[in-house]
Amino acid sequence: MASSKSDKAKKLSKDEYLERLLPLHLELNAMAHWLQVKGQRLVVVVEGRDAAGKGGVISAISETLNPRQCRTVALAKPSDRESGEWYFQRYVAELPAAGEIALFDRSWYNRAGVETVMGYCTAKQTEQFLDQVPAFERMLVDDGVLLFKYWLTVDQTEQEQRFIERLADPLKRWKLSAVDIEARRRYADYGIARDRMLAASHKRHAPWTLVDFNDQRRGRLTLIRHLLDHLPDVAVPDPKLKFPPLAHKPLTEQFTAKLKPIPGV
Repeated sequence: MASSKSDKAKKLSKDEYLERLLPLHLELNAMAHWLQVKGQRLVVVVEGRDAAGKGGVISAISETLNPRQCRTVALAKPSDRESGEWYFQRYVAELPAAGEIALFDRSWYNRAGVETVMGYCTAKQTEQFLDQVPAFERMLVDDGVLLFKYWLTVDQTEQEQRFIERLADPLKRWKLSAVDIEARRRYADYGIARDRMLAASHKRHAPWTLVDFNDQRRGRLTLIRHLLDHLPDVAVPDPKLKFPPLAHKPLTEQFTAKLKPIPGV
């Protein structure tokens, strides 16, 4: 199972992080252009404990990409109807079409994690999922989907510090839920469930990659670098775009002359 080397160096400053992120954003845009030209489909599954940094790295990947091409999938708990479907059914509906990217902020692996630990599914359903998920992912890969699965590792002390920060910050408090609070009490149970999940679903056709996220900024850079390095050669010619001369002068003023803008703050 691939894993990033634990980096105990001083955490990256924001300035250093942004400096390193810029060239990765350029590469991500080149990759997105390649996906469109070649009609490829990319799925990135991001999993990890609560407060590991899943949302942050997904935002780092997607923030400069076309939102019509790159979608973040973060499904709420299933409805009554969805609970009666084949388990993978609602996730299949979120898979990308040709030229698209789907970033899963949690995924079908909810069944092996939170649903198992919190008792939202039966032991039989967990076993069935662990038996079926390699075959499900084999079908995706065999159909040409580029599938990447990342588990974000974070120490318990670091996770607890992030919980405290969320509780203290009114702009982050929405990230805490009753399930998160209960998860603190079941930390060991989550570890056991994670290990079972990784053992059952780490396959050659769909391997897991572990990324150290004790330093979230460094972890984001590491994950994006790994993703870019493990795609095929994404070099395709840049689109040749030219602006033709304007046929006439803009006429906006005549339509807005009678409108008053709101005062600035």
